[in-house]
Amino acid sequence: MWTELEITNREGEKLEHAFHPGSTENVLVILGHGLSGNKDRPLLVALANGISALGWPCLRISYSGNGGSDGDFTKSCPTKEIADLQSVLDLVPHEVRVAYIGHSMGGAVGVLTAARDSRVHGLVTLAGMADMVGFLKREFSDLTPGAGFMWDDESLPYSQIFADDLTQIENTFSAAEAVTQPWLVIHAADDDLVPIQDSRDAFAKAGGEKAWLEISHAGHSFDESSHPQIVQAIQEWLKTSLHFPLKENPYSPVLAQIISTP
Repeated sequence: MWTELEITNREGEKLEHAFHPGSTENVLVILGHGLSGNKDRPLLVALANGISALGWPCLRISYSGNGGSDGDFTKSCPTKEIADLQSVLDLVPHEVRVAYIGHSMGGAVGVLTAARDSRVHGLVTLAGMADMVGFLKREFSDLTPGAGFMWDDESLPYSQIFADDLTQIENTFSAAEAVTQPWLVIHAADDDLVPIQDSRDAFAKAGGEKAWLEISHAGHSFDESSHPQIVQAIQEWLKTSLHFPLKENPYSPVLAQIISTP
């Protein structure tokens, strides 16, 4: 289905995607990238390859205005990406259980979507952005919206739409409280773009079943040496979130060995 399917958002913009088949029936893992990313970021490719090899069908997507998807990057913001993700969910058959894995701003999109959309059955955030206003102040306080470029990259204009959307959202903490789906929070100790405290604070607010994994000696995008550990953790979490209640999960002893609390 997903290999040949054309995906468009509610504005008619085509969203590029790549599908990795898996042997498990009636599940789909959707992977979303962070700010300025796309479906082909090495982290997403590595995770999709690893998870699908373990039997989980995976769909990598590029949000509108990013990668090969239609749309204007200056209109990219969490609110629009939530709508993009919901357009993908609109195409998922009702019997299919969906887990969403989001990196950085894509993690925030996952939290904000899961808080309002029960079609997300399990959630994983990787270096998830939570304090939106703090991020803007750290990274772009010297820029004027509409007149500068993110990280001095002329392909990444700093737009008023983006700045206003993050300012209006402010943070994902109230959304975290509303997330009732099983949620795995993963962050690297040496992340210098989205501080690990963002994930710690979101984890503390989370209202449902949750687990925490801290990756040592890795940065915001993690690295190849950390990919196997992340894949293993997600594998056990998917067994939990898509098949079993956490407290009754027969895989929980394995999960406990790789996941701690902050």
